[in-house]
Amino acid sequence: MVTLRRTRLARGTSPWLVPAIVLTAAAMAGSRRSRPWAMTAPPLAMLTGLMVWFFRDPERQAGEGRVLSPADGVVQSIHPWPDGRTRVSIFMGPLDVHVNRAPCTGTVTSVEHIPGGYLPAFDKDSDRNERVVWHLNTGLGDLEFAQIAGAVARRVLPYVNAGAAVRRGERIGLIRFGSRVDVYLPAGLTPAVTLRQRTRAARTPLA
Repeated sequence: MVTLRRTRLARGTSPWLVPAIVLTAAAMAGSRRSRPWAMTAPPLAMLTGLMVWFFRDPERQAGEGRVLSPADGVVQSIHPWPDGRTRVSIFMGPLDVHVNRAPCTGTVTSVEHIPGGYLPAFDKDSDRNERVVWHLNTGLGDLEFAQIAGAVARRVLPYVNAGAAVRRGERIGLIRFGSRVDVYLPAGLTPAVTLRQRTRAARTPLA
């Protein structure tokens, strides 16, 4: 985790943010002596500012609900699954917070990385994208959810490993630059969200 002027930034962002900060500082220093550097400094400063915004990690108090949204974004689809569960897909845009949070209190039973492609997260074939699939042992039984990489978000970074105990709303990982998170609500739970509804991680109840 990095902190910059009271802005909490997500863990795992240093490989992206530090080079941008160094380049911006060098351009600003060189702008006093060189016109090319002077022309380069403003766009670099803007890029660095955007990256700070992209990688922000605000504090959140867990809301009410049996299953909470693990991601900021928009509900892209709500599908009944053959085994009786309901899959709720949340699309994360480039300007959404990219830190994901535990939807329930429980124990992480598995964290599985599955290689795949990098289609846009809203594409119907993005189910074959790179992903990290989580299983939590909760009071509701096994709860599965997946962090899915997209065309821009090509790296999923888990923060905890199998065997860890997590509280609902706790930070569990990061998708760099956004993408999609799927939550499989256990059979018998009714979705509490609708299509195109905006969600906030740890705050919006999904069931």
